[in-house]
Amino acid sequence: MEESERENITVRVVPFDTDHFAGASAAMMHVGGPLPRLDTVLRDSPSGTAFLDAESQLDRFRKLFRKVEKAALDPARTRDFIHNLAKEL
Repeated sequence: MEESERENITVRVVPFDTDHFAGASAAMMHVGGPLPRLDTVLRDSPSGTAFLDAESQLDRFRKLFRKVEKAALDPARTRDFIHNLAKEL
């Protein structure tokens, strides 16, 4: 929660009951900057962690991240969601 308040970090939750994401359980992180060709996607899976940087892979994951971004709660609602979930636990 503390890290989500930093200017350079955005945390957004996709609730479990959101349509079109059933079974999506792999953690992903997109690391990007001013030169898109240097972007990297970090993806965790049951078989290990993969760093993806080929243009075709980046294009696929950029599209996926845009889809996730549309479905995710905004940052303020995400913090509220996490806070409420933590209280329930």
